[in-house]
Amino acid sequence: MRLLSASLAIFLYLAHLTAADSISLPRDGRVQTIVDVAVASALKEFAPKKLQSNQLAVTLIDLRDAQQLQHGSYRGQERVYPASVVKLFYLAAAHRWMEDGRLPDSEELRRALRDMIVDSSNDATAYVVDVLTGTTGGPELSGPEMTVWGEKRNALNRYFSSVGFTNINANQKPWGDGPYGRERVWVGKDYGNRNMLTADATARLLAEIALGRFISTNRCAQMLELLKRDPADKKDSQARFMFSELPAGAKLFSKAGWTSTTRHDAVYGEWPDGRKFVLVIFTTQHANDREIIPFIARQVMEKL
Repeated sequence: MRLLSASLAIFLYLAHLTAADSISLPRDGRVQTIVDVAVASALKEFAPKKLQSNQLAVTLIDLRDAQQLQHGSYRGQERVYPASVVKLFYLAAAHRWMEDGRLPDSEELRRALRDMIVDSSNDATAYVVDVLTGTTGGPELSGPEMTVWGEKRNALNRYFSSVGFTNINANQKPWGDGPYGRERVWVGKDYGNRNMLTADATARLLAEIALGRFISTNRCAQMLELLKRDPADKKDSQARFMFSELPAGAKLFSKAGWTSTTRHDAVYGEWPDGRKFVLVIFTTQHANDREIIPFIARQVMEKL
């Protein structure tokens, strides 16, 4: 009971926290048309590869006017297994915890955050999730013990809910071979408790970081430093998911994710001609196709 009370106290503490300046994303007709045309073009282009309309989710935010953001999406509120894109949410939570003094800012934590984002390390992510939630993997637990453990692990969901993120589930570690013991119990018999994100939620978080509005400008700058990509860097496997090359002087920040069934990318870009945007593209059942995401991105950029 004492542990449950502590968990409840954490929930009540988190419930009053808000992002420093969370953004509003009203749908804009021009941006929505850009998304609709890009998706329609992709469905036509990749029809021979059996790309289906329910295998895409796309969200675009035009950031050029920070006071009046323009947003459009295709299946933006559909829940999709995010693969490693969920690590963006764990990065944001870690900076929130550090800002509030709930998590010590240590050299080991910084090493894990870097490896989680830059190299997309699952081992580093498991460590980050453990320190954020006070949980660890191990043998199965009794029913009451598992309830307490689950309450602690769900601290991440409670936080993101408290700052207005809806229709997501971010409470699982990423795996190679799969979860075991209490982690396997936690994900559910039919994996019903697996991580799920929407393109809209992912785009909103990335936009708040890009605009310096998530927690603080300093925290956002630190997160962007880890998300920085260079398609010319052949060692960075995430850098070319959406753009194989950039205009001279362009800046790219992203977090990609891929599994045997998914291929995703979430990008913030600053182009030298003044375009600033967030573009999130989720694809399912076409994990080995490296052409779909860049094709949609090209269609978007031609019209943006």
